Amino acid sequence: MSDVFGNEPFWVVALKAVLIFVILVLFTLFNIWFERRVVARMQHRVGPNVHGPFGLLQSLADGVKLALKEDIVVKAADRFIYVLAPILATIPAFLAWAVIPFGPEVTIPFTDQTTVLQLTDLPVAVLYILAVTSVGVYGIVLAGWASGSTYSLLGSLRSSAQVISYEVAMGLSFVTVFIYAGSMSTSEIVAAQEDLWFFLPLLPSFIIYVIAMVGETNRAPFDLPEAEGELVGGFHTEYSSLKFALFFLAEYINMVTVSALATTLFLGGWRAPFGIGSIWEGANEGFMPVVWFLGKTLGFIFLFVWLRGTLPRMRYDQFMAFGWKVLIPISLVWIVAVAFIRKLRNEDMLDQQALFIAAGVAAAVLVVSLFIPERSREDESAAHLGGPDPDGSAEPDDDGSFAGGYPVPPMPESTWNQKEGQRR
Repeated sequence: MSDVFGNEPFWVVALKAVLIFVILVLFTLFNIWFERRVVARMQHRVGPNVHGPFGLLQSLADGVKLALKEDIVVKAADRFIYVLAPILATIPAFLAWAVIPFGPEVTIPFTDQTTVLQLTDLPVAVLYILAVTSVGVYGIVLAGWASGSTYSLLGSLRSSAQVISYEVAMGLSFVTVFIYAGSMSTSEIVAAQEDLWFFLPLLPSFIIYVIAMVGETNRAPFDLPEAEGELVGGFHTEYSSLKFALFFLAEYINMVTVSALATTLFLGGWRAPFGIGSIWEGANEGFMPVVWFLGKTLGFIFLFVWLRGTLPRMRYDQFMAFGWKVLIPISLVWIVAVAFIRKLRNEDMLDQQALFIAAGVAAAVLVVSLFIPERSREDESAAHLGGPDPDGSAEPDDDGSFAGGYPVPPMPESTWNQKEGQRR
């Protein structure tokens, strides 16, 4: 970790803080326009093209429109918590960027002052990001509770369960990065990827993180807290004007935050893509690394948009089961495997060829496991109702109370006549 942090003049720290704020706001305005344009092309539409060149000022026009809308506070709301919630959701989204490295040490233009393109760093910087972003969910939970609406409350409960579930998988995906880098400092993790980006040796961790970051940010197909067809709008149903705009801002900044964290931990951070650094000496010097960093981050933003434009929303029980029964167990097994392999490599007990053979065997086992048939829902339903039928023809109850293995109420027209023992 650099000795520069903590020893810089106050005006340098203030300048970097203001620049981070400006970059995030501008990046958010661009991402909203970018998402609309990309989804429009996917759906053979034009997208925003009126306000400004190519419609680039459409996001700014939407922000002004939201600010000028009437600010309504519902009667059933707890006014203080109702106003506090969007603020509590937005501020942590900005704070997480305090330890994200944008580039190497540079000289500030028109001065002789040198500084690192990072506000500060900590020995446990990645854990700091996890802690700060976790606070943002309190804003969502309090918004749902303080709105005095059933739909808002259900959306906030979904969000809290979702964040807890997928943050566990996200945190476990970081453990292998810590093992490889030997540090939790973001600047040192970037320095450890000078020769090899971590997404190659730690591909399972990278895939798990990418899935978990989509669930963490409540984005499609994991946007269960905002499911319009079920919850009208979820936790922010009762919000309008600037309060709603703050939730909107927090969501898009969180998208950029998890994308920047993925870039830092798995894609070499601000370092130039493969091969460019060896050809061009200035690729990793000066302010050019900022371009590489923002470009990689934008690639993840495109992934968010791509998923939204192609995948349908998951069912809630499937979503939670996927997090607890698939991502977390795989993460735990992978952590043990990486720790064991690193131990053998450090003691020269495992060469490169043996490592590739072990990886091939593991991949073969994984492929074979995909062809193992799963237990059908009919079997699960029969087992729930007292075990499978000897002839294999078990059926759910006639009243459909366990249709498909899930307890559901019978339809109103199919009431049970206790006296006659048949439907009427």
